[in-house]
Amino acid sequence: MAYRMRLAKRMLFSKKGSLVGAVLAVTVGILVIHVNFVIFQGLYDAMVRDAKDYSIGDVQITDESSLITKSDLAIIGWFERIPSVEAVAPRLSGTGEINVTKNGELIEETRVPVVGVDPMRDMRASTVHKTVNEGSYVFARNSIVLGSNVASDLGGAVVGDSVKLMVVDRWGEENIRRFIVSGIADSPGGQGFDYSVVVHIDTLRDMMAREGETSSFLVRMADSSQSAQVRDLFLRSFPSEDFVAETVEEAAESRLEGFRSGIAMINMIGYFGMMSSAFAIVTIQMMLVNGKTREIGILRALGARRRDVLIVFILQGMLIGAIGAGVGTAAGLGYTFYAKETKMSFNNSLALEVSYDWVKIIQTALTSFALAIIASLYPSYRATRLTPVEAIRAV
Repeated sequence: MAYRMRLAKRMLFSKKGSLVGAVLAVTVGILVIHVNFVIFQGLYDAMVRDAKDYSIGDVQITDESSLITKSDLAIIGWFERIPSVEAVAPRLSGTGEINVTKNGELIEETRVPVVGVDPMRDMRASTVHKTVNEGSYVFARNSIVLGSNVASDLGGAVVGDSVKLMVVDRWGEENIRRFIVSGIADSPGGQGFDYSVVVHIDTLRDMMAREGETSSFLVRMADSSQSAQVRDLFLRSFPSEDFVAETVEEAAESRLEGFRSGIAMINMIGYFGMMSSAFAIVTIQMMLVNGKTREIGILRALGARRRDVLIVFILQGMLIGAIGAGVGTAAGLGYTFYAKETKMSFNNSLALEVSYDWVKIIQTALTSFALAIIASLYPSYRATRLTPVEAIRAV
């Protein structure tokens, strides 16, 4: 086997242009798959990350049919006894109409989602307060944070402006209150509260006549791997309640399902691209066979069997596959490292959540290696069909 490998190396490396072309074909195929994974899987993971950080938490508690009537302290107290839970925050959701008046003139009026938060608890359970890049988060009962899109719809409202918010309460009556804009929230990709307004939860409860009621609880875990266990334990602890407990992936399933299908399609396209590189290897190997006709004839004349010639060209395919897989994987890892370290984003969209999926990395390298070997089978077979006399005569 050693002399066959030496022959394969000598024949392959004597045609450096063909070798470089074959290696590049494998490298590009692998790099395309890595780039697709970094971008599309990174976007998917970023959406999950922002859903967890801004609106859902590691675990979200809601009621099956209506608002949660059990007291905040009872639910928060239950979670705080669990070591793996870092923080819990209640939220109340509603819809209202908001307008701003400047110099006695009504500037604009628009309908918006309204989110009520417990500021101190919310700042521990979520990172949405970090999206407030002008002013500060909700700090008083009469303060309001506007999403950047809402501020724009209100004619460019700024911190310090006075706005009026109208909410219809549970009895169908309009409840209007005046608020001072304390901050403007702007999150990458609009994943936070860019299209909403945020007020103190007690203020919103008063306006909606929902004293002590809550739409959801965000649970932030110190160890997110324990999310499913905590979810199940919570549901077992309150069997008579109509609670719904979901991990972030379950709660965000409706918005992630379509994106997941898109990732599968992009990955499939990437593997088809890898198959096209295999056709390039077939072409290059055929060129090698045609260019080495004399050597093949001499080998056969010296007593080499068809099997020996077959093995030599299969070994060439293995060398191409190994070098291409190594270079392609290194290039892919380099791109992944760059994307991770620079927190890559596109046009101020959300930063990609880049990770190293070693199973996929190894699987891609092995697939490309196997395809290179498979692609060398037909050229190898063609080489074995040459008889010594025909091979030498053909030169």
